[in-house]
Amino acid sequence: MQIRNRAQSDRRNHLYQSVRFWLILLLSVCCLSGTGVLNADDNDSIQHSFLGVGKANRAVIIGEDGTIEWKFDMPASDGWVLPSGNVLLALYGTQNFPHGGVVEVDRKTKQIVFQYKGQQKEISTVQPLPDGTFLVAELGPQPRAIVINRQGEIVKTTPLQCQTENTHMQTRMLRVLPDGNYIAPHLLDFAVKEYDPASGEVVKVIATDERGREKRDWPFTAIRLKNGNTLIACTNGNRIIETDPAGKIVWSVTNDDLGETLFADACGAQRLPNGNTVIASYRAKGDQVKLFEVTPDKKVVWRYAGMKSGFHHFQILTTNGKPIKENTWK
Repeated sequence: MQIRNRAQSDRRNHLYQSVRFWLILLLSVCCLSGTGVLNADDNDSIQHSFLGVGKANRAVIIGEDGTIEWKFDMPASDGWVLPSGNVLLALYGTQNFPHGGVVEVDRKTKQIVFQYKGQQKEISTVQPLPDGTFLVAELGPQPRAIVINRQGEIVKTTPLQCQTENTHMQTRMLRVLPDGNYIAPHLLDFAVKEYDPASGEVVKVIATDERGREKRDWPFTAIRLKNGNTLIACTNGNRIIETDPAGKIVWSVTNDDLGETLFADACGAQRLPNGNTVIASYRAKGDQVKLFEVTPDKKVVWRYAGMKSGFHHFQILTTNGKPIKENTWK
């Protein structure tokens, strides 16, 4: 009888330990997925923190553990964490900024320490420049690239050559290049144009409609890489392309390459120093993946599925606790 009772006790103890193990494992997975950081099938060693901007999500800083570390309750389409720690944002239209605008926000107090109010229809992008000024894309009947100083004064204007029927779709991530030229993705023109800001002349055009305009490969983000190539996020076309200096596609990635549906309106993109590319899926909702990182051989190594809406753009801030220094590649 004692032997039988001991055997029954051993079986109960074994069953208890098994159930306890699986409950702990299940709770761990649930806690991890609640943060939005989903790396179970990818590279568990990669963790990013980032600034994310959008209409629904507003401007947020997400920690490497997936938690919201900071939030500014205004809709934004572009943004940067500055060396001072302040956050620079291009705003959508609001009551106080009816035609959009640019603000610099003190990260600790959330007070606006600098502002510029748009003068046409909307402001789509902003980039901090080394001399303390800001490059801004202003959309409207006369689309233009402007440089504003810390007093909110326009110190340089370059007209943008794009369609004027749909002002919202004129241009997005306007950026200055190392040689001083501007690069502007013009969505409904299906073209990334490089401008000489002094003359306003278009010195280079990269077309994005080689698959046919019905694919809606509208260029949203265009990044000139150190090797002279250009990385382009093609929004509704749900693909990223990289072109050589002649405009020939030398690399691309789509959902078909990934074997799953992660692209959902590819707006923002960033090329990391390690050669990987992080992509924003603006139309992602609920528990769908909002940001993901792919290698040059098209392997997904990181993904973020937190919050309930996608981001227009983002800035990767740290990877595994180390700051990313080359954030102009966005």
